[in-house]
Formats: sequence, structure tokens, C-alpha cells
Amino acid sequence: MAKTATAERVAAVSRTAAQLSFAAAATLVVLLAALHLIKPELDPAWRFISEYSIGDHGWIMVLAFLSFAVGYVALFIAIRSQPRTISGRIGLVLLLVSAAGLAVAGVFTTDPITASKDAVTTTGKLHSLGGTLGIAMPIAAALISWNLARNPAWSAARRSLLAAAGLAVVAFLVSSVSSGVMLSQHDGKFGPEVLVGWPNRVEVLAYSVWLMTVAWHAIQLRSQEAHVHI
Repeated sequence: MAKTATAERVAAVSRTAAQLSFAAAATLVVLLAALHLIKPELDPAWRFISEYSIGDHGWIMVLAFLSFAVGYVALFIAIRSQPRTISGRIGLVLLLVSAAGLAVAGVFTTDPITASKDAVTTTGKLHSLGGTLGIAMPIAAALISWNLARNPAWSAARRSLLAAAGLAVVAFLVSSVSSGVMLSQHDGKFGPEVLVGWPNRVEVLAYSVWLMTVAWHAIQLRSQEAHVHI
């Protein structure tokens, strides 16, 4: 009876964490979409989403970053017992690294991408550090999804897990490579001709899709386990 009660508590905590993770990712998508309407002066074709945190209504982007960070941590709590290999556990650690990066990016406001090197602030540098930590995200998605897909309990979600992870990795590569190529063609300077904005947004959306996909299946798995214990 004690083991059953413990299992039920673990399942309940995991299900709640998964629900929070899904809601946090959805919140990011909604807030980011709203910012495109609230701050139309920032051309989404060549401006990074981080720049929405500058000036009026910047708190909305800060909230979006922190919400996403909460979503990563909540997903860690929801699925921490599911990956059963070293690579899966590495993926979980990288998920927390990504969460830390988002939190740093949210707390410290970026500098405008048009700012000169002399105008770069300490806050802007710390924001960039957070962005660098965020590079761990596609690796985390790939490792976690691959391990969950090999877990018999997640067999029904195998295709969607791998597809979502593939989307996240491809979006990251497209964003990184396209940014590097365009910058090399314009002397390393951002501007209206360096169209990094949409790839940046697609990358963030892909991460959101992955987070919601894993969280959704975690919710379903824990709900099924709860019915079994009834």
C-alpha cells in the first residue's frame, strides 16, 4: 500500500509538472505573437525576439523568457525518471542548462543588434551569455527524445517525439547557418539586409513545439498510470 501511495504521488507531481510545462510553452507563443502587434516598429524580418525586451512593454518579453525557463524546469521534473541511459540523463542536464540560459536572457536585457561594439553593455553581454547557454537546447531535445522513444512506455509517442526533436534540431541549424552566411556577406554587421529575424522566430517556435509535444505525452502517460492505480 505504501509503495502504491508513493507511486501515485510521484505520478501526480509529474502530471502537474507536465501540465505546467505545456502551459508555459503555450504562454511564450501567445506573448511572442502579441508582441508582434504591440511593437510593430521592430521588423520581424531582421530583428531578434530578444529586442522586444528593450523599452516600452519590454516586461512582456521578459515574462516570455522566464515562462519558457519555467517550462524547461517543469519538464525536467515531469520526465526525470524516464530516460534510462547516460545520454538521456545528459539530455536532462542540458535541459536545465537551457533553462538557466533563458532565465539569464530574461533577467538581463539585450543591446540592440545595431549597437556598435563600443556601446555594448554588461547587461547585454550577460544576455548574450544566456543565449549561448541556450545552444544546449537542440542537443537536449535530440537526446531526450531518442531515449524516450526507446522507452516501451513511450512507444505510442515515438514518431511525434522524434519528429518534434528533428524539427528543433533543423530549426537551430537553419537559424545558425543562415545567420553566419548572411553576416559574412555584410561584414559581420546586422541590418535590414541580414534577415535573421524569421529564422530566429521559427527556431523558438520549434523549441516550443518540442516542449509541448513531450509535455503532452507525459501528461497522457501519467494519466494512464493514475487510472491503473484506481
